[in-house]
Amino acid sequence: MQYLRSILFIGQMYVAMVVLAIAYFPWAVMSSAGAHAACHAYCRWVLWTLAWMTGLRTEVRGTPPTGEVMIAAKHQSFLDILMIYNAVPRGKFIMKRELIYTPLFGQYALRVGSVPVNRGKRGAAIAKMLADVKSGRQQGGQLIIYPQGTRVAPGVARPYKIGTGALYEQLGQPCVPVATNVGVFWPRHGILRKPGLGVVEFLPPIPPGLPRDAFMARLETEVETASDTLMAEAGFHAHP
Repeated sequence: MQYLRSILFIGQMYVAMVVLAIAYFPWAVMSSAGAHAACHAYCRWVLWTLAWMTGLRTEVRGTPPTGEVMIAAKHQSFLDILMIYNAVPRGKFIMKRELIYTPLFGQYALRVGSVPVNRGKRGAAIAKMLADVKSGRQQGGQLIIYPQGTRVAPGVARPYKIGTGALYEQLGQPCVPVATNVGVFWPRHGILRKPGLGVVEFLPPIPPGLPRDAFMARLETEVETASDTLMAEAGFHAHP
Protein backbone atom coordinates (compact mmCIF):
# COMPACT_ATOMS: atom_id res chain seq x y z
CA MET A 1 0.00 0.00 0.00
CA GLN A 2 2.84 2.43 0.81
CA TYR A 3 4.35 1.79 -2.64
CA LEU A 4 1.04 2.67 -4.28
CA ARG A 5 0.74 5.85 -2.22
CA SER A 6 4.31 6.74 -3.17
CA ILE A 7 3.67 6.17 -6.88
CA LEU A 8 0.55 8.36 -6.79
CA PHE A 9 2.45 11.08 -4.94
CA ILE A 10 5.34 11.05 -7.42
CA GLY A 11 2.98 11.18 -10.39
CA GLN A 12 1.02 14.19 -9.16
CA MET A 13 4.27 15.90 -8.10
CA TYR A 14 5.46 16.01 -11.70
CA VAL A 15 2.05 17.03 -13.01
CA ALA A 16 2.02 19.91 -10.52
CA MET A 17 5.49 20.97 -11.67
CA VAL A 18 4.29 21.37 -15.25
CA VAL A 19 1.01 23.06 -14.32
CA LEU A 20 2.60 25.61 -11.98
CA ALA A 21 5.52 26.27 -14.33
CA ILE A 22 3.13 27.12 -17.16
CA ALA A 23 0.77 29.13 -14.95
CA TYR A 24 3.54 31.31 -13.55
CA PHE A 25 5.57 31.56 -16.76
CA PRO A 26 4.43 35.04 -17.92
CA TRP A 27 5.25 36.55 -14.50
CA ALA A 28 8.51 34.63 -14.30
CA VAL A 29 9.60 35.96 -17.71
CA MET A 30 8.96 39.54 -16.64
CA SER A 31 10.46 39.32 -13.15
CA SER A 32 12.65 37.04 -11.07
CA ALA A 33 10.07 37.60 -8.30
CA GLY A 34 7.63 35.60 -10.41
CA ALA A 35 10.11 32.76 -10.74
CA HIS A 36 10.70 32.70 -6.98
CA ALA A 37 6.93 32.77 -6.36
CA ALA A 38 6.42 29.81 -8.69
CA CYS A 39 9.18 27.78 -7.06
CA HIS A 40 7.91 28.53 -3.55
CA ALA A 41 4.37 27.58 -4.60
CA TYR A 42 5.65 24.28 -5.97
CA CYS A 43 7.63 23.53 -2.80
CA ARG A 44 4.60 24.21 -0.61
CA TRP A 45 2.42 21.98 -2.78
CA VAL A 46 4.87 19.07 -2.70
CA LEU A 47 5.42 19.27 1.06
CA TRP A 48 1.67 19.43 1.69
CA THR A 49 0.79 16.50 -0.57
CA LEU A 50 3.76 14.50 0.73
CA ALA A 51 2.37 14.62 4.28
CA TRP A 52 -1.18 13.45 3.57
CA MET A 53 -0.42 11.13 0.66
CA THR A 54 2.56 9.25 2.12
CA GLY A 55 2.65 10.13 5.82
CA LEU A 56 6.05 11.82 5.49
CA ARG A 57 5.85 15.08 7.43
CA THR A 58 8.54 17.75 7.29
CA GLU A 59 10.01 20.18 9.80
CA VAL A 60 12.50 23.04 9.53
CA ARG A 61 14.57 23.72 12.63
CA GLY A 62 16.89 26.58 13.46
CA THR A 63 16.73 30.01 11.87
CA PRO A 64 16.65 30.17 8.06
CA PRO A 65 18.73 33.13 6.83
CA THR A 66 17.14 36.04 5.01
CA GLY A 67 20.23 38.08 4.13
CA GLU A 68 23.10 37.45 1.73
CA VAL A 69 24.79 34.26 2.89
CA MET A 70 26.14 31.00 1.59
CA ILE A 71 24.22 27.91 2.67
CA ALA A 72 26.30 24.72 2.76
CA ALA A 73 23.96 21.76 3.12
CA LYS A 74 23.95 18.03 3.53
CA HIS A 75 22.28 16.56 0.45
CA GLN A 76 20.45 13.24 0.68
CA SER A 77 17.52 13.53 -1.73
CA PHE A 78 15.33 15.92 -3.72
CA LEU A 79 13.35 16.57 -0.53
CA ASP A 80 16.10 18.57 1.16
CA ILE A 81 16.32 20.81 -1.92
CA LEU A 82 12.61 21.61 -1.64
CA MET A 83 12.71 22.18 2.12
CA ILE A 84 15.76 24.45 2.09
CA TYR A 85 14.55 26.51 -0.86
CA ASN A 86 11.09 26.89 0.66
CA ALA A 87 12.58 28.14 3.94
CA VAL A 88 14.52 31.06 2.46
CA PRO A 89 13.26 34.09 0.49
CA ARG A 90 15.66 34.17 -2.47
CA GLY A 91 17.44 30.86 -2.76
CA LYS A 92 19.67 30.01 -5.71
CA PHE A 93 21.95 27.09 -6.41
CA ILE A 94 25.35 26.20 -7.70
CA MET A 95 24.27 23.55 -10.21
CA LYS A 96 25.56 21.36 -13.01
CA ARG A 97 25.38 23.17 -16.34
CA GLU A 98 23.57 20.26 -18.00
CA LEU A 99 20.51 20.94 -15.84
CA ILE A 100 19.76 24.24 -17.58
CA TYR A 101 18.68 22.24 -20.64
CA THR A 102 15.97 20.42 -18.63
CA PRO A 103 12.59 21.72 -19.90
CA LEU A 104 10.95 24.25 -17.53
CA PHE A 105 13.24 23.35 -14.62
CA GLY A 106 16.29 24.82 -16.32
CA GLN A 107 14.57 28.06 -17.27
CA TYR A 108 13.26 28.63 -13.75
CA ALA A 109 16.63 27.79 -12.19
CA LEU A 110 18.24 30.52 -14.28
CA ARG A 111 15.49 33.03 -13.48
CA VAL A 112 16.00 32.65 -9.72
CA GLY A 113 19.72 33.30 -10.18
CA SER A 114 21.22 29.80 -10.00
CA VAL A 115 24.78 29.49 -11.26
CA PRO A 116 25.42 26.78 -13.88
CA VAL A 117 28.93 25.41 -13.61
CA ASN A 118 30.95 23.47 -16.16
CA ARG A 119 33.16 20.73 -14.77
CA GLY A 120 36.62 22.19 -14.27
CA LYS A 121 35.42 25.78 -14.76
CA ARG A 122 33.81 26.48 -11.37
CA GLY A 123 36.15 29.42 -10.66
CA ALA A 124 35.14 31.31 -13.81
CA ALA A 125 31.42 30.80 -13.12
CA ILE A 126 31.74 32.00 -9.54
CA ALA A 127 33.75 35.04 -10.62
CA LYS A 128 31.01 35.98 -13.11
CA MET A 129 28.34 35.56 -10.45
CA LEU A 130 30.20 37.86 -8.05
CA ALA A 131 30.65 40.47 -10.80
CA ASP A 132 26.94 40.28 -11.68
CA VAL A 133 25.90 40.81 -8.07
CA LYS A 134 28.28 43.76 -7.73
CA SER A 135 27.03 45.41 -10.93
CA GLY A 136 23.38 44.87 -10.02
CA ARG A 137 22.68 42.52 -12.93
CA GLN A 138 21.91 39.80 -10.41
CA GLN A 139 20.20 40.29 -7.07
CA GLY A 140 21.73 38.94 -3.91
CA GLY A 141 20.18 36.16 -1.91
CA GLN A 142 20.99 32.84 -0.34
CA LEU A 143 23.46 30.84 -2.41
CA ILE A 144 22.96 27.12 -1.76
CA ILE A 145 25.81 24.70 -2.32
CA TYR A 146 26.26 21.01 -1.54
CA PRO A 147 29.83 20.52 -0.27
CA GLN A 148 29.86 16.80 -1.07
CA GLY A 149 28.84 17.56 -4.65
CA THR A 150 26.01 15.04 -4.91
CA ARG A 151 23.32 13.20 -3.00
CA VAL A 152 24.80 10.98 -0.31
CA ALA A 153 22.82 8.12 1.23
CA PRO A 154 22.54 7.93 5.02
CA GLY A 155 25.54 6.16 6.55
CA VAL A 156 27.76 6.66 3.47
CA ALA A 157 30.95 8.68 3.92
CA ARG A 158 31.93 11.06 1.14
CA PRO A 159 34.56 13.83 1.27
CA TYR A 160 33.73 17.52 1.33
CA LYS A 161 35.06 19.25 -1.79
CA ILE A 162 37.46 22.14 -1.37
CA GLY A 163 35.47 24.25 -3.85
CA THR A 164 33.13 25.12 -1.00
CA GLY A 165 36.08 26.62 0.87
CA ALA A 166 37.12 28.63 -2.19
CA LEU A 167 33.58 29.99 -2.55
CA TYR A 168 33.50 30.91 1.15
CA GLU A 169 36.73 32.91 0.69
CA GLN A 170 35.54 34.66 -2.48
CA LEU A 171 32.12 35.64 -1.16
CA GLY A 172 33.35 36.95 2.18
CA GLN A 173 29.91 36.15 3.62
CA PRO A 174 28.72 34.09 6.59
CA CYS A 175 28.12 30.43 5.84
CA VAL A 176 25.04 28.73 7.27
CA PRO A 177 25.53 24.95 7.62
CA VAL A 178 22.45 22.77 7.15
CA ALA A 179 21.97 19.22 8.44
CA THR A 180 19.26 16.75 7.44
CA ASN A 181 17.85 13.26 7.85
CA VAL A 182 15.50 13.19 4.86
CA GLY A 183 17.38 10.37 3.13
CA VAL A 184 16.08 7.98 5.78
CA PHE A 185 12.55 8.46 4.40
CA TRP A 186 13.02 9.70 0.80
CA PRO A 187 16.01 7.79 -0.64
CA ARG A 188 18.29 9.12 -3.34
CA HIS A 189 17.04 6.32 -5.63
CA GLY A 190 13.80 4.35 -5.67
CA ILE A 191 10.07 4.97 -5.38
CA LEU A 192 9.17 4.27 -1.76
CA ARG A 193 8.50 7.29 0.46
CA LYS A 194 8.40 6.15 4.09
CA PRO A 195 6.21 7.74 6.78
CA GLY A 196 8.02 9.73 9.45
CA LEU A 197 9.44 13.17 10.14
CA GLY A 198 11.97 14.57 7.67
CA VAL A 199 14.00 17.42 9.14
CA VAL A 200 16.36 20.05 7.83
CA GLU A 201 18.16 22.04 10.50
CA PHE A 202 19.79 25.41 9.95
CA LEU A 203 22.81 25.56 12.23
CA PRO A 204 24.46 28.71 13.65
CA PRO A 205 26.33 30.69 10.96
CA ILE A 206 30.07 30.34 10.52
CA PRO A 207 31.48 33.88 10.31
CA PRO A 208 33.54 34.97 7.29
CA GLY A 209 37.30 35.28 7.45
CA LEU A 210 38.41 31.86 8.69
CA PRO A 211 41.35 30.13 6.98
CA ARG A 212 40.09 27.75 4.33
CA ASP A 213 41.24 24.56 6.08
CA ALA A 214 39.77 25.65 9.40
CA PHE A 215 36.48 26.53 7.73
CA MET A 216 36.23 23.19 5.92
CA ALA A 217 37.02 21.21 9.06
CA ARG A 218 34.42 23.13 11.08
CA LEU A 219 31.78 22.86 8.35
CA GLU A 220 32.17 19.10 7.96
CA THR A 221 32.19 18.45 11.70
CA GLU A 222 29.09 20.53 12.36
CA VAL A 223 27.04 19.24 9.44
CA GLU A 224 27.93 15.57 9.90
CA THR A 225 27.47 15.61 13.67
CA ALA A 226 24.07 17.30 13.45
CA SER A 227 22.96 15.05 10.57
CA ASP A 228 23.94 11.92 12.52
CA THR A 229 21.87 13.20 15.45
CA LEU A 230 18.85 13.81 13.23
CA MET A 231 19.19 10.40 11.59
CA ALA A 232 19.46 8.70 14.99
CA GLU A 233 16.29 10.53 16.02
CA ALA A 234 14.65 8.98 12.94
CA GLY A 235 15.83 5.50 13.96
CA PHE A 236 18.89 5.30 11.69
CA HIS A 237 22.37 5.02 13.20
CA ALA A 238 25.10 6.02 10.76
CA HIS A 239 28.00 4.72 12.82
CA PRO A 240 27.02 1.52 14.66
